[in-house]
Amino acid sequence: MRELAVSLGVSRATLHRWVGSRDHLLAEILWAETSLVFNTVTFTGRGGAGVADAIGSFVSTVNSSPAFRTFLQREPERALRLLTTKASVVQSRTIAQLLDLLTTETSARRLSPPLPLPDLAYVLVRLGESFIYTDVITGEEPDAEKARAAVSALLS
Repeated sequence: MRELAVSLGVSRATLHRWVGSRDHLLAEILWAETSLVFNTVTFTGRGGAGVADAIGSFVSTVNSSPAFRTFLQREPERALRLLTTKASVVQSRTIAQLLDLLTTETSARRLSPPLPLPDLAYVLVRLGESFIYTDVITGEEPDAEKARAAVSALLS
């Protein structure tokens, strides 16, 4: 925050008034990046298969981001707190984005959800997270194909 304040030519106190804490600023930056990924993921399929492909594509895109992987490796506890808990806006906004997609597919009768849509959106986001943060959680390599397969199994 000190370096950012200096580069902006303001005091740290002013910067904190503008953006809040370092964690809040990081969470907003992470959401901006997450939102960009959501907007670039092409939803070509329909129904459960399309949702599975979209989540697989999202996980693949996130996993291939050098900046994200570096952040996750340098600060794993902070990253997980900011990305996967109520301490941040990232997870709740991601769930809301996915809920919109699920609602569209359900309304068009292309998806018969196995759970209430808000619960399904939460479960699918957590499933995706499981295959993004695998290296931090279990030490295994992150794998977008496993995310796609798990979502497909749940929605078929």
